[in-house]
Amino acid sequence: MLSGFLPAGRHLLVRSHRYPDLVAPCLGLHPLQAAGGQHSVRPQVTTFTSALLTLKIRGAYRCRDASIGLDFTPWCAPTQQDRDDQMKVFIGQLDIAMEMDLPVNVHSRSAAKVTIDTMRRRGEALLHNFSGKPAAALEAVEAGFFFSFPPAVCRNQDRLIQRIPLDHICLETDSPALGLHKNVSRNEPANIALSCSYIAKVKGQTPETVRDVTTQNAYRLFSRASR
Repeated sequence: MLSGFLPAGRHLLVRSHRYPDLVAPCLGLHPLQAAGGQHSVRPQVTTFTSALLTLKIRGAYRCRDASIGLDFTPWCAPTQQDRDDQMKVFIGQLDIAMEMDLPVNVHSRSAAKVTIDTMRRRGEALLHNFSGKPAAALEAVEAGFFFSFPPAVCRNQDRLIQRIPLDHICLETDSPALGLHKNVSRNEPANIALSCSYIAKVKGQTPETVRDVTTQNAYRLFSRASR
């Protein structure tokens, strides 16, 4: 699956129609777009309605909402207004996903608990590259949410992965970012095997077991995906 930010991510819809067996588009407004901080792509609250209309009209029956969520790090959301803007956009996308019966792919940074609390009773969710506390992760597990980990997880997430049941874990690369070695080389889809091997080591399982279980988890979450 390929994620894209609206409105620029519309090109993913074109690719998905051209390569329907290879590309499943995942579209949404990232917190960096929803915030008004100095590092914001652009303040997106004003264009929120038209962007969501794209989701509803252009092939969204095969999509999930991508990289929506909350990022309350000071450089991303320096003011309360920035955090309020992110929350408004996040809740709006959660509501659209529920209306369209789509799972959401969620970015959460310095906002794990509030993100999980906001998602409760709002459908299915994947918390990608989750780095919150194990206690917050277990609340998400209890709510039925899933987690995905890129190769960067191999650096320091043993304790978190130990606490999350394997039947709530998926694999990802988030390429070209979040590779095994920070700021050293470009990440790529093939490196998903690194995530698989690392999780297997932490869990005391074989890579084949982790591969099979996480694949089934992904199909449970993305039930419209073709096998």
